[in-house]
Amino acid sequence: MGTDASNAPMTRIALSLAVMCACALAFAAPQADASTGVRFGIQDDAWLGYGPGTLESRLDTLDRLGVKLVRYTIFWDQVATARPEQPRWSGDPAYQWGAADSVLKGLHAHGIGVVVDVRFAPKWANGGNKPNWIPENGADYANFVVAVQNRFPWIRDWLIWNEPNKAPFMHPVDPKLYVQRLLNPAYAALHAANPSVRVAGGVTGPRAGSGGLSPIAFLRGMKAANAKLDAYAHNPYPERPKIESPTSGGCARCATVTMATLGKLLTETQRAWPGKRIWLTEYGYQTNPPDRDLGVSYGLQARYIGEAALRVYRAPRVDMLIQFIIRDDANQAGWQSGFFTTAGKVKPSYDAWRFPLAQASRSGTRTVLWGEIRPRSGAQTYRLQVYRGGRWQAVGGTARTNGRGIFQRTLTAPKGTKVRLYSLRDRAASPALVIR
Repeated sequence: MGTDASNAPMTRIALSLAVMCACALAFAAPQADASTGVRFGIQDDAWLGYGPGTLESRLDTLDRLGVKLVRYTIFWDQVATARPEQPRWSGDPAYQWGAADSVLKGLHAHGIGVVVDVRFAPKWANGGNKPNWIPENGADYANFVVAVQNRFPWIRDWLIWNEPNKAPFMHPVDPKLYVQRLLNPAYAALHAANPSVRVAGGVTGPRAGSGGLSPIAFLRGMKAANAKLDAYAHNPYPERPKIESPTSGGCARCATVTMATLGKLLTETQRAWPGKRIWLTEYGYQTNPPDRDLGVSYGLQARYIGEAALRVYRAPRVDMLIQFIIRDDANQAGWQSGFFTTAGKVKPSYDAWRFPLAQASRSGTRTVLWGEIRPRSGAQTYRLQVYRGGRWQAVGGTARTNGRGIFQRTLTAPKGTKVRLYSLRDRAASPALVIR
């Protein structure tokens, strides 16, 4: 990174800021095949169901963040510990819906969309084995997802299982069995129950892991098994988070698929199912502290949120990106990618998610910035601010985003200049972005 503008020679600052004040404003003009309708969401089942405060207070937090989509898991093995007599009736006495009822109904009351994944089989359906064993009869799984649809009829987006290419999540790891006993039966049953649903298959993890298959091998196996789907879902976590950003550092020759190597997924899905959409359904960077081995700094986590949003916004056919999680796991062996620490301290990623800002390009002294105001809907007023003289100062005046809350802005500034996005309605700003 370069030197902060506040330490540059005064003549250079004066010239640069004079040009910045005349910076050009233009609404985002993405490539022709980019997914300008991409939905950004979050997942944190534990926090939503059992986190601190009341459910209503947690839903209010989502509203302040600007969350309009939540991924939520329904565990088949926990809801249906006994075989139901009427499996498609959500009121069958065998079904115990638990926290799912209050959480999903609360999200709906707040106008927050939901993408549901249904996973793990009860013993009566999988031969008395562990929950990750797939059911012996695909009709049992299909009946259950229809019961979920009937109980929560406003849900339109569905994920079939989670990371079936990894042994801890599905046994056996077999794309043909996944298609025959899970995906295709659920696809047919859900579309028969509600023709407007969208069913995503795959939901693959970024790497094989012990006893698993790479996402590329699993995807190809699904295609060979005649998979039926409306979208392909994938969780593009970084393989080497300390050296891999959302746009660089990934292994191009490996069978893994991370955000940095998203192009491989675009190619493979287009070859298998031309024109089908892509959902990125679980993603995030852990922080150090507390994770010294896999975590990045708070600042990098915040920067990567903006960079990932821009990458997905530009990518063809990608319609969804889900951030995992809201609050760090109290168990050190768990996941630490939240906007809040276990003690409730707010990380910079909180405002980075509300107001993502990224450097889209740089040519000479001209930098293109991309950003979004997520709280509320519609066009939003904002300012770009640069840091000079020990304080933040607006450049270019007040501007408005497009109807989706997104903008693109060009300014002239030296490397090392600190810039941030300020939302007038929220009276809050993104973390500082250092121009590189």
